[in-house]
Amino acid sequence: MKKGELNPVLANKKFLMAITTLIGTIVGAGMLGIPFVISQVGFVYGSFLIIVLGLAFLMLNLFLGEIVLRTKKPHQLTGYAEKYLGKTGKRFMMVSLLINGYGALIAYLIGEGATLHSIFGWGEPLYYTLIFFVVTFIIISRGVKATGTMELILISLLFVVVGIIGLLSYDKIQLTNLLGIDTTIFMNLAGSLFGSGFMAFLGSIKNVLFSNIGIFIAPYGVILFALMGSPAIPEIRQIFDKDRKKMKKAIIFGSLTPILLYIIFTFIVVGSIGFQNFSLLEANQRIATVALSIYTNPILGLFANLLAVLAMFTSFLTLGLALVDMYHLDYNLKRTYALALAFLVPLIIVLFDVTSFIAILGLTGAFAGGLDAILVILMYWKVKRLGERKPEYQMGKHKILGIVLILLFALGILSQFL
Repeated sequence: MKKGELNPVLANKKFLMAITTLIGTIVGAGMLGIPFVISQVGFVYGSFLIIVLGLAFLMLNLFLGEIVLRTKKPHQLTGYAEKYLGKTGKRFMMVSLLINGYGALIAYLIGEGATLHSIFGWGEPLYYTLIFFVVTFIIISRGVKATGTMELILISLLFVVVGIIGLLSYDKIQLTNLLGIDTTIFMNLAGSLFGSGFMAFLGSIKNVLFSNIGIFIAPYGVILFALMGSPAIPEIRQIFDKDRKKMKKAIIFGSLTPILLYIIFTFIVVGSIGFQNFSLLEANQRIATVALSIYTNPILGLFANLLAVLAMFTSFLTLGLALVDMYHLDYNLKRTYALALAFLVPLIIVLFDVTSFIAILGLTGAFAGGLDAILVILMYWKVKRLGERKPEYQMGKHKILGIVLILLFALGILSQFL
């Protein structure tokens, strides 16, 4: 091994830790809300949304990776926004990160309490929420290395559990459960195209969009929430330290894997339960794993809830760390104060039982995810001119793609008001 060359075993471990850190940030509570919102529209259209938005976030993560690599001093997202977009950019990124971070942590605390209570069946969900809170606080207080190692272990277990759920539920999946309003609409449009001609087809599309717009955008916020992982990109830079040549590959693997995972998981859950059964449940029972435990056999329910615990655990770790680093690195607060600000706010909101699980996913995803994406694109255009060092990888300028994505996410934010 040459002088200065990284040990291959250590290099591979860092590569896996980088991938799992990103996957762990992305895959969390959003995954548990996707099956219900997709059951409303149908699996085909829902999968299309996951793929389109997932590829959009792949590009955004690669943009952010280049921003990080073009900057000498490490920051969290607010620090990069201030550097390239000024004080106003920093304020908007602060708002985005706070909505995203706190919204996610609130959802994880609610979800962990419910799923752990479902597994053990003793006491109240709040007891498990408090236990989960203490354990994750201890891990995060130790820093990125401890968190990264934990991510590597938990993500590996996560995929094992998804495989087990698939094996246990394959005979319960019904095709009719996968058919939603999208199937009816597509069939009507096809009939219009072949039966009445092209102009009638265009008119039918217009009518469909206006009459079903609420249904079409219903999954948007939750899916967006489930794909957000930008706070992990600066953490990946810290994992690689000086060996950053594999950072692009790690971002690609870490961004694409959740897309496949979500489609498989949604196919299993929606195919096994269907919208009609989902609609009979109370709001917080529509968490995918809780619904599986209600409508399927106890063993499948146990593995499903174990999946939920692992998924939310990994995301809570990385997002919690990102909030701490934001306060500590970008606002120069003592680490003790940073830890307190990051964790006391979501804990207090959960203790007062202010919101529900899926509702906070949709709102957080649409607002925080959209704002975060727009700011990343604006920073990316700026860093091309103002970057401080040559990055280990470079993307194109992507002006047209950037404009299209900005319009997409701006409309997504607007849709929540409408």
